[in-house]
Amino acid sequence: MSAGEKDRVREFTEFRQRMNERILGQDNQVVRRFFALDTQTYKAGALDLKTKELMGLVASMVLRCDDCISYHIAQCKEAGVNRDEFFEAFSVALVVGGSIVIPHLRRGVDFLDQLEGAGAHAPAPAEHGH
Repeated sequence: MSAGEKDRVREFTEFRQRMNERILGQDNQVVRRFFALDTQTYKAGALDLKTKELMGLVASMVLRCDDCISYHIAQCKEAGVNRDEFFEAFSVALVVGGSIVIPHLRRGVDFLDQLEGAGAHAPAPAEHGH
């Protein structure tokens, strides 16, 4: 993996963490509660964490949010999702979302390749907040 690819993973994680801290540092209960709700939603319950993250990944792909896709790919990787499982989830997103998902699928697979090449860990899950 090139230095540029490692930088992309690091920059994504650092920007997300920095901005979440900045946002949560404001005195706004609606924002804080939404972030807390997001965090609570992805905790294991009747569905395990891995399943919930895969669901988040598929939804993010269908909604075409590259930042959310990258986030859920990293979280899925941390939860133990293997490449075959990723591609089954990608196929669900593609069937549900249609061909407009393809550019996001490309960027998602590129991000997954970079994570696997970097041996990088997922962004800290303390506050989910895509």
